[in-house]
Amino acid sequence: MRIVKDAEERKNEILDAADELFRLKGFDGTSTNDILEKVGIARGGLYHHFKSKEDIMDALIERYKVRLLGAAREIAADRSIPVNERIVRVVMAMNISGGSGREIMKHIHKPQNALMHHKMQKVIISGVTPILAGIIREGIEQGQFSTPFPYECMEVAVAYASSIFDDTVEMTDEERASRIQAFIFNTERLLGAERGSLMCIARAFGGSNGGSHE
Repeated sequence: MRIVKDAEERKNEILDAADELFRLKGFDGTSTNDILEKVGIARGGLYHHFKSKEDIMDALIERYKVRLLGAAREIAADRSIPVNERIVRVVMAMNISGGSGREIMKHIHKPQNALMHHKMQKVIISGVTPILAGIIREGIEQGQFSTPFPYECMEVAVAYASSIFDDTVEMTDEERASRIQAFIFNTERLLGAERGSLMCIARAFGGSNGGSHE
């Protein structure tokens, strides 16, 4: 007897199969035939849900987006957590350099997934910027920050962080530590924050909380 599955269940099966194959073989190395074989459906069954392999990738990125942004928004909304700590936790949840989505981002950072990486970077910049800007506005109200451009400041910071600290840029430990220090120093200046007050952000990028600005 032929088992008929509803559209949403079948769509998720295709996405799960593609996700696994992209992890193993990369986006470029995975063919639609590979996905068909993995799911065990005919080509028509695949194209009923997705127009192309890139369409499948876009749906996967949307799924990642819901997961990562959902976690970040939940943290940002918790006013029991101090402003600076919330900034750190949001960055870690979004996994610009670690956190709950480590496997997703490790997978996307592979060279064979360059297109996925580019698209996910756009999601991070457009998605996390307003979340962080909301926290910065709270910090302004509390007197921790002083800037007329909270959104734009965070846009600059997120764009830089997602480009430099996403594990695709090769650097020594010393170079990374220097960039973390410079990033925090410049972010403090952008936000009009007290010097050294954002050193806790180093934790989000694999650095220590200590250190000082020269």
